[in-house]
Amino acid sequence: MSGILFSSWQGEVVDNRGKPKEEYVTPKVKIPEKFLDGKSIKAFFGWDGILLLDEEVDILDMLISYMEAVQKESCGRCIPCSKGTFLVLEILKRIYEGGGKREDLDRLRTIAEYIKGSSRCSIGQTGVIPLIDTLRYFAREMEKYVLGEKRGKRYTYSYAVTAPCMSVCPSNLNIPKYVEEIRDGNFLEALATIREKTCLPGTLGRVCVRPCEENCRRALVDEPVSIKWLKRFAADYEMERKKEPVIKKSPVDGKKVAVIGAGPAGLSCAYYLALRGYRVKIFERLKEPGGMAAVGIPDYRLPREVLRREVEIIKKQGVEIEYGVTVGKDITISEIKKDFDAIFIGVGAQTSTKMGVEGEDKGLKGFIPGIKYLFDINSGVDPYPEGKRVVVVGGGNVAIDCVRTSFRIGKTDVNLVYRRSKAEMPADPVEVRDAEDEGVKFHFLCNPVRILEKDGKVCGVELIRMELGEPDESGRRRPVPVPGSEFVIETDILIPAIGQAIDLSFLDEKDGISVTKRGTLYADPDTFMTSVPGIFSAGDCVTGPDVLVRAAGNGRRAAEMIDRYLRGSELKLPEEERFVKFFSELKVFNKKERVEVAGKMERLHLKMLDPEKRKWVFDEVEEGYRVDEAYYESMRCLRCYRIGMVALSHD
Repeated sequence: MSGILFSSWQGEVVDNRGKPKEEYVTPKVKIPEKFLDGKSIKAFFGWDGILLLDEEVDILDMLISYMEAVQKESCGRCIPCSKGTFLVLEILKRIYEGGGKREDLDRLRTIAEYIKGSSRCSIGQTGVIPLIDTLRYFAREMEKYVLGEKRGKRYTYSYAVTAPCMSVCPSNLNIPKYVEEIRDGNFLEALATIREKTCLPGTLGRVCVRPCEENCRRALVDEPVSIKWLKRFAADYEMERKKEPVIKKSPVDGKKVAVIGAGPAGLSCAYYLALRGYRVKIFERLKEPGGMAAVGIPDYRLPREVLRREVEIIKKQGVEIEYGVTVGKDITISEIKKDFDAIFIGVGAQTSTKMGVEGEDKGLKGFIPGIKYLFDINSGVDPYPEGKRVVVVGGGNVAIDCVRTSFRIGKTDVNLVYRRSKAEMPADPVEVRDAEDEGVKFHFLCNPVRILEKDGKVCGVELIRMELGEPDESGRRRPVPVPGSEFVIETDILIPAIGQAIDLSFLDEKDGISVTKRGTLYADPDTFMTSVPGIFSAGDCVTGPDVLVRAAGNGRRAAEMIDRYLRGSELKLPEEERFVKFFSELKVFNKKERVEVAGKMERLHLKMLDPEKRKWVFDEVEEGYRVDEAYYESMRCLRCYRIGMVALSHD
């Protein structure tokens, strides 16, 4: 980066104007030099201030464009924002056209401060900050504009709307909008808003890892808004009332797309391609749709009928699913290419990684990898009925699913072994808490070294205690064995759940699809195109084992790229996605911000079945919100929209 001339971002004022470049002070904020199509960023106006990279930028011209964006995005529900921005624009345009007066600058300051302090949401509260900073730090320039002595260089301006929650959502849902629609009682409109970005609202409303809630500004006051549960409410409202969704679809196109895998990535890609009018066929190895969402997530977390209904909605858009087809065996990619205009590969991480301990390759009865254990149980089969004592090794969500599911098939002694401490567990803390409530015994800072056997069966596992050393590449402290600390836990079933792996055996060398050193498919991170034109990929087979919401989001993004490819358009990152990446780098959520609200409203938690009752059954653990409860929870949203605008060069 050539250097930032001026920054007022988050109150840190860095003014390098008039200085030689070697004396520039570098602000904490970082923004990329390039934005889209190689265009350089010359300035940025946003919710936390101004960033100026080129002194030739016409500040007034950009300020007018920015305030026009603020006014356009104003919901009109409060006078300070809707009327105040109108007055601001009227004055700014008059100044720009040569009819301004010095007192106009004072009027602008007064109106801007009023909008900032009186608006009901962040559109007004933060939308005028660039105006306030311009009047404060560019006072001379503004006076020159008034006198008609100043004119800068006009650039192309582009803006987008984000929010702290939106900026980290892997599916980029417009969260404040659907929460507001729930608050207004427009439940089906809220669901339509959700479906613009994901076709699995009921599924994600139950199993999403909710990074949005970690970025919720409401948490700076009391607790985050229950974004995930509100999404579930909207989906359940439609399902319980047997409403048919109203979905806009393009006319049917003659081109065909094949999708390999009916997991979250494949289903999402197929759905959004079908909405664009393409004929889509999914090839699925299993006998039912959903991939790991169906066979890897237990019914107490994700009832099968919820997922199946969402798949039925996808099929009603014209998507065909052929089950029981193993690509690479029943049909090859080369054969698929002959009949389809494009291919999307969305296979999941459906195999387990090895622990690397003595005895795991002996084929012992009672030694069951975590993925297989869950697959069998979710298929209605107890994988080892005679075993009642269980030890699961691992600290992720699969490990937690294994221990919680064990009780539900009648196992009475259930243990989880994890080599780090509880604080380092990657599993969802809510799931960990629920497992503790249900009576799972946790053994932290322990690691298996040997499997004990008797008559070809598992009878125990030898463990060694660990202590935490220096951080490793993941940033977590590395577990180190404590010499002489070995001990034994007797068990009938040992379940390794330390990680998942991708099975790429369906690929043939002649397919020409490149594989990374990590054993995943290579796909361009912006276009999702593999090394073979016309073949795209997203989901776990590209990222490695990851969260469902990211697989679903990238499946939708891949559909957009496939659409571009089939229409003969250039494959490039859309402006909306460029802004998503830009805002992600800039950081939309300031955890040190002081948030002022009228009063606290405690988060409304879902009612849960009693742990001693629920642990033995597969009934859904949590009840959904009632209408009045959803209304209350939606009222807690602060509507934290942010507007960001870039000035772009024409190179």
